[in-house]
Amino acid sequence: MANKQKKKRNKPYTGADAVKARPTIIRIEAVNRNWVAQWWFDHKRIAKPVLIGVGVALVILACVLELIRLATS
Repeated sequence: MANKQKKKRNKPYTGADAVKARPTIIRIEAVNRNWVAQWWFDHKRIAKPVLIGVGVALVILACVLELIRLATS
């Protein structure tokens, strides 16, 4: 019969001679934007799908108007 394995320790050692945790470094990058670029940066998630939808609608409208113009001429 095989010997039972000893449970591994998963608790970190916090004694006096324990390795101190390094502080996490957070890097922040500041960017100077004009008001249009800042608006686009803030509203990109909403504005992109709306602009794509408007563009598709305009292309479909142009195709329909061209078909009507060809049919009536």
